[in-house]
Amino acid sequence: MPHLVPLLIRGINNLSDARYCAGMGADKLTFVLDPALPGALDVKAMKELAGWVAGVELLGEFDRLSAHEINAIAAECALDGVLLRSFRSADELAEIAPPVYVEINPEYVTPLNPSTEPVQGWHGTIDLEGSLPAGVAGWVIELPTAISAETSTVLKAIGQVRPLWLGPGLSPTLALELVQQLPLAGLSLPAGDEVKPGLRDFDQLEAVFEALETE
Repeated sequence: MPHLVPLLIRGINNLSDARYCAGMGADKLTFVLDPALPGALDVKAMKELAGWVAGVELLGEFDRLSAHEINAIAAECALDGVLLRSFRSADELAEIAPPVYVEINPEYVTPLNPSTEPVQGWHGTIDLEGSLPAGVAGWVIELPTAISAETSTVLKAIGQVRPLWLGPGLSPTLALELVQQLPLAGLSLPAGDEVKPGLRDFDQLEAVFEALETE
């Protein structure tokens, strides 16, 4: 089912989510593969889940593993990309073989004038025109349930110069507003947990998928 923008589903940990999201037209699925992160999957479990889906890109989520460790896991799991939960220098990013997506903490997206001032970030500042490495495949920001007009202005400025993926949670209203108001590369949505093996409530996720369907 085509959507207004590409959709990235984060944290797939069960077969129900993997098959449902792929079937509903998601473009990318992420699997938490860094052992230090909560809910991490081992390589064997990830490969078993990935074997049941087709037509979607598969990404691994990592925090502070080295580029060498990330590359080894990416190769073994045949990943199409990686999503980093913590910022790396441009040199570190260049060492990672697959395309890299980087998560930005929404606290660092401050309502400054984007044409003259930087967006606050990890190592001092993230400058829209400078220190956001241009080679990153996408910048991911998981938003609160509502955003101010000032924050929206900053996000628009980022989206105009960098591939920006925003996370509206499971709010169909916010998801649609973001797509209509901002220049986005796509949206990021959370996966969930099964109630028990094979049993999963998709009502909230389905509402977001449906709100974003094209006519």
